Amino acid sequence: MRAIDAGILVCPECHQLNRQEPDSDVQFCTRCGGRVHARRPNSLARTWALLITAAILYIPANALPIMTVNSFGKGEPDTIMSGVVTLVQYGMLPIAAVVFIASILVPTFKLVGIALLLYSVQRHQPLSARQRILMFRFIEWIGRWSMLDIFVIAILVALVNFGSLASIEAGFGAVAFASVVVLTMLAAITFDPRLIWDNTESDDDHD
Repeated sequence: MRAIDAGILVCPECHQLNRQEPDSDVQFCTRCGGRVHARRPNSLARTWALLITAAILYIPANALPIMTVNSFGKGEPDTIMSGVVTLVQYGMLPIAAVVFIASILVPTFKLVGIALLLYSVQRHQPLSARQRILMFRFIEWIGRWSMLDIFVIAILVALVNFGSLASIEAGFGAVAFASVVVLTMLAAITFDPRLIWDNTESDDDHD
């Protein structure tokens, strides 16, 4: 049985359990006074908006230069993929692997994973609630590593600065990529996982 079936609402701020008032359209938490809802209002619409914006920004994040590696006064701007190749050529294999995983694999998985989760909930695709919740928890867990490559680039910019011998500069692609990371994290936060269980047990949509 779901909490909503028992007439219980959970406060999103302090997680206090509140008895649902059947004759009240607006209800507030008895502990902290925060507004409580059976489900987050417009959860799917907000998550789709954030996800689509992130997908649009993912194009310049990969097309624009993310960094420039200068050696002996010479250097060319690199996109994420060409930057990985450049790091490999300079023998920085561990850093190249981190940038590839954090910049290519993780964002792509998050975008595709959240889109599949939203689509399966809205269109009642044949995925079990267990499969959906495992996907959602993995997306939440992997989100904490999304900024790793931005941190790596920031560290490289700060440490690798030897004048004309060698230096690394961040590009505009890094800004676009950081925006993609933030938007996908917000999309995961905005999505209400309780919709997964509603969708499993009922044919009603909860937006």
